[in-house]
Amino acid sequence: MADFHYTPVKQRLHKADLDFDSVDLRGKICMSNTTADTDQDAANLAAIGTLDEYDGAGYGEIDYAGITVTEDDPNNRSEIHVNAGTFGATVAAGTRNAVGLLYYVRVDGTAANDYPVAWKDLTPFAGNGGAINFTENAEGVLQL
Repeated sequence: MADFHYTPVKQRLHKADLDFDSVDLRGKICMSNTTADTDQDAANLAAIGTLDEYDGAGYGEIDYAGITVTEDDPNNRSEIHVNAGTFGATVAAGTRNAVGLLYYVRVDGTAANDYPVAWKDLTPFAGNGGAINFTENAEGVLQL
């Protein structure tokens, strides 16, 4: 599956109901049984059939601080940039390979209220006891 923005988030953006300058943006690594990579119409995390969040010891989701939104005129788009982070300093292998990164807005920590923003495919990998670091692409983590 390719990278995408969830359909309800597109609607929030068109209605000006989503401001990346003020949300609590987070990231979860998902493993190969996830349906987050195909449930593009999910309005909240509870609507994703199978989340299959990474389960290797030492893993933790990222709380992205320092979100900036920039205009990229040469490419006719807007880019969302976040500070680098780590999913854990010593992350053991999960029960399945990690396959993607789910960006979501944390509203209150409940799956019925927190909502997915975007999916990013990752090259499948298994933790090996080292850190899983996140460094964004120079083009930003999300582009519109």
